[in-house]
Amino acid sequence: MAAKDEPVVIKKYANRRLYNTGTSTYVTLEDLAEMVKRDEEFVVHDAKTGEDITHPVLTQIIFELENKDGQNMLPIPFLRQLIAFYGDQMQMVVPTFLEQSMVAFAKEQERFREQMKASFGKTPLGMMENLPTSMKALEEQTRRNVELFQNAMRMFTPFPSGAGTTPPSDEPEKKSAPEKPDDLKELKEQIAAMQRKIDSLS
Repeated sequence: MAAKDEPVVIKKYANRRLYNTGTSTYVTLEDLAEMVKRDEEFVVHDAKTGEDITHPVLTQIIFELENKDGQNMLPIPFLRQLIAFYGDQMQMVVPTFLEQSMVAFAKEQERFREQMKASFGKTPLGMMENLPTSMKALEEQTRRNVELFQNAMRMFTPFPSGAGTTPPSDEPEKKSAPEKPDDLKELKEQIAAMQRKIDSLS
């Protein structure tokens, strides 16, 4: 049994069965998805080697959910852009940026829930009276969410379009050497700009 402040250990066996050591029961990927929704921390270990395989298991949960009818949440352009970043020079900052973007998005969702709760009230009559206000709040929240992700996608562009232009033919050697420090400085500046943008969105 895990300590109260420690994540529950899930063991995955060779037959792909998952064992929750906290409840001493076998669980499914759907059970793990429900634990995530309940904000219950857990880690998944390979039962034989002890290796931490939480990342691939969580990825598998997303894959299973995406393949359910009507549950596609990741748009194709986003998936293409995400795939394109593997092996790219910006790959190292994408995980942190995505994580903080989702934190900002979650805060927006919580704020919207509070607005809906305050608008609807506790009675059916209150719900009907405040329906126009609530619909307006829903439209505003949708607009903010779309804007949030559009800004996030826009900021994924690692360098301005002119950053990789070819130097004039009469100076081929002079510009080739200093480009690396300049690129590194520009990368750092853009990372800092991304962080400031994330802070403003949250």
